[in-house]
Amino acid sequence: MAIFVYIATSLDGFIAAEDDDLSWLSEIPNPDESDFGFNDFMSRVDALVMGRRTYDKVVSFGVWPYDKPVFVLSNTLGSLPANPETRLEVISGDPESVIAQLTAKGYHNLYVDGGITIQSFLKRDLVDEMIITCVPVLLGSGIPLFGHLQHALKFSLEKTEALGAGLVKNHYKRIRSRKYCQEEHATRA
Repeated sequence: MAIFVYIATSLDGFIAAEDDDLSWLSEIPNPDESDFGFNDFMSRVDALVMGRRTYDKVVSFGVWPYDKPVFVLSNTLGSLPANPETRLEVISGDPESVIAQLTAKGYHNLYVDGGITIQSFLKRDLVDEMIITCVPVLLGSGIPLFGHLQHALKFSLEKTEALGAGLVKNHYKRIRSRKYCQEEHATRA
């Protein structure tokens, strides 16, 4: 299974301002109404796993933007509104359990979204690729993309794109070379 992250951050590494405010993203000039490569990315994934707060934020937009199955990661949410167009399901457990459940359902490429959810997958070294678009704004505080890790995770920069309006999209792949994995194991022991 391949795990992908596709997200925008401020220059100072926040994915949302205080109180989950995303208004700074809607201020990006986009006269051509570009999706900045999002649809191409979505063609590579089978399903999404998002945290409860991210789900609540997406629902507040009024229009459901996904045509793929979405699994809302929550240990407290019982169910979601039934709507065949949204293809929503609650899933619970740690990242390894979520992966096992979705693999058993036949999914192979997952898009993981939401700050806490992304951080939990990174803590367990389960993210294979990250596509991070940096927006030229400093928020000063908010919800960070990255959190504490027990050890460094190395990624290679595969591609950088200037998207206009000062946006820079970086595509990273996790380095999992045998030598590097042995060094990681030695530092953990």
